[in-house]
Amino acid sequence: MKILSGLNLEEIENLTSSLGASKFRARQIHNWIYLKSVKDIDEMTDLSKKFRDELKTVAQVSNVKIKVKQVSSDGTIKYLLEYPDGECVETVLMRFDNRANLTACVSSQVGCAVNCSFCATGKRGFIRNLDYKEIIEQVLTIQRDTGLKVTNIVFMGQGEPLLNLDNVLKAMKIFNEDFQIGARRLTLSTSGIIPQINKLAQMDIQSTLALSLHAPNHQIRSQLMQIENKYPMDELHKALINYVNKTGRRITIEYLLIKDLNDTLESAKQLAAYLKDIKCNINLIPYNPTEQNDYQRPSNNSIMKFKYLMENSGKKVTVRLERGADIDAACGQLRGKIK
Repeated sequence: MKILSGLNLEEIENLTSSLGASKFRARQIHNWIYLKSVKDIDEMTDLSKKFRDELKTVAQVSNVKIKVKQVSSDGTIKYLLEYPDGECVETVLMRFDNRANLTACVSSQVGCAVNCSFCATGKRGFIRNLDYKEIIEQVLTIQRDTGLKVTNIVFMGQGEPLLNLDNVLKAMKIFNEDFQIGARRLTLSTSGIIPQINKLAQMDIQSTLALSLHAPNHQIRSQLMQIENKYPMDELHKALINYVNKTGRRITIEYLLIKDLNDTLESAKQLAAYLKDIKCNINLIPYNPTEQNDYQRPSNNSIMKFKYLMENSGKKVTVRLERGADIDAACGQLRGKIK
């Protein structure tokens, strides 16, 4: 049985051709899948019933199930999705007051091999990569369930996107071309996989690269992120400079603020020095507690002091608006398994 979600127009044309139908029928199906987010073939009402019945003998819209759905008090929705092999991942729809944007936070792997100490996902370990169709299904599921159109996508869910780069790039191409989401509304996040950052620098991609830095020096970063021992900050700095020089694009630096660890005056000074010659914006993320460690969230006063110090270094700095913490949907809280 062919799964329609994730097929490009040419692949749908091949399917309709095998049924003796025209390319026009393929375009209709393509629009129903990506622009109207139908749940099943019977909803494709501009196709004749006879053709829909024929199509149902060889294809279905999706084979992904919503296993658990949770809605936060702030309107954030977290889905636990189950794939045909029984593996599950979480994906999140974030809404922001007074903004038209609807942002989907998607996963790229089942589990994660990077195993950052502050993140719940890595405690499962790495299980497998998601293929590009499984990544796409996360956004389609959100759109089918809510009837809303996702406008922005961030690869900040479970997994390290650059360790599954081929599938991630295929998914991004479909998000751009088939979902008609602008490339600059797609954000690719990484913990700092240097060879893949260098590979991206050679590509003509207009999407935003976000680096999960989270520390001002090697000592603290190696405590927080095992990846620092393989790809240390000194080498990472060179890769970021190369990326900016090759692409001309500004990087987003993600920095998790943890009380008494990396939120100090000295940490701010070291971070400012590290980022001085890198074209970037800084996104500060107050820590969201998990059951996996004893890290604590800084006070609001400490957060604003850190923000002020970084702004004085000449960078644009924002504090991430927390979404979905009450349903464990905030940064670092996704696990992808039933607790």
